[in-house]
Amino acid sequence: MSPRILAAALAAAVPLSPQAQQQVRPPIALYWMSVETAGAMSMGLPAGMAGMLAPGMTGGRRMKLDLGSSQPPAGEPRAAHAIPAALSMGPSLPLVTPRAVPAPAARPEDDAEEQHEPPKGRMLIYWGCGEAVRAGQPVILDFASMNPQEAARAVRSRSVSRPRGPAPGRSRTYGTWPNQEDTRAIPASGSLKGDHVIAGSYTPEIRFAVGERHDFMAPVAFDPVRKTPGGAFVLKWAPLPTAIGYFATAVGQGEKKDDIVMWSSSEVQEMGHALMDYLPPAEVARLIREKVVMPPQTNECAVPAGVFGREGAMLNFIGYGDELNLVHPPRPKDRNEVWEPQWAVKLRLKSTAMTMLAESEAGETGARRGSAQRGVESPAERAAEPEREASPAQAEQPKPASPADAVREGVRTLRRILPF
Repeated sequence: MSPRILAAALAAAVPLSPQAQQQVRPPIALYWMSVETAGAMSMGLPAGMAGMLAPGMTGGRRMKLDLGSSQPPAGEPRAAHAIPAALSMGPSLPLVTPRAVPAPAARPEDDAEEQHEPPKGRMLIYWGCGEAVRAGQPVILDFASMNPQEAARAVRSRSVSRPRGPAPGRSRTYGTWPNQEDTRAIPASGSLKGDHVIAGSYTPEIRFAVGERHDFMAPVAFDPVRKTPGGAFVLKWAPLPTAIGYFATAVGQGEKKDDIVMWSSSEVQEMGHALMDYLPPAEVARLIREKVVMPPQTNECAVPAGVFGREGAMLNFIGYGDELNLVHPPRPKDRNEVWEPQWAVKLRLKSTAMTMLAESEAGETGARRGSAQRGVESPAERAAEPEREASPAQAEQPKPASPADAVREGVRTLRRILPF
């Protein structure tokens, strides 16, 4: 974040009259704590088989620490975050200054594929919770005929105002965790509550305390997904005590082989790709007013019947949390006195989860039950049965597309169409 932008943000923290503008200088050090509670996506796997899942689907408590300073280090750049005993990770976490690593060169064959392979299929865009698809939906993008301007209008997302945190290119000296020296996982019972101290060779000492409101959020807990008689998928979750709003998106394959289906929980057309991340509380409140984000008292949403013609669509869910914002020293009461903060801290929170939009039954997801009906075994069933040799006829049969395949293909297609 540039010093000018940061100083303007600090000045706006306390409104001043036009006659009493106060000079504000940027803080020497800026420290961000990005704190996530990720729900595990078990998909009905038996106990002890969670290791089969990709790392991003196993859930747990996660944290990213970023320290940026306008000062050069006194000697070698070093810093550490002294943590409370409740985190159960020892006395401190090292904030390591990363070494510059050259970016890998793009392979010519990849560029050629992206430039010359014509896009195929369509993207069908739906939105809104409810039993039935609303009038005017879906918006359909035909990849073969859609020009970039039309595509950009169709996949538009709300503009969100969010500050930028410390980063190697934005800070004179920078340290981060996790890093090459420490990649430990946060214990399931770890807590941020208590006193925190950040010190190092390029930063003033930073001291602050974290309370209950800004500890790790509760994990998202879904009830078993059920399907209404009309065909809608009902998603219900336990309210998160500290959530300030919710949002959900889902993606799956359409009835046609090359069709990708996208859905969001917004009441108005919204792709939502910019909303599945940390958002400032003021922006969450605005998006609730605009009927894009679900208010915190919501605990149920139905994906309309007919949006996903096949079971197995992947749903991503986020509960937005509050922020802790601290600046030291506080703003002087004398408006003629220059405010020169030594440091500023931002602690931001979210709770996320993924699940399959497939009817649950007898403790197993419909993705497993539906796969068996189509002659395709689930990962759990394959692991539980003896290895057997496939016949030539079976070996020639193509594997069914997964939601992850649909996501990857959708991203690749949009990159060929849109300038991002």
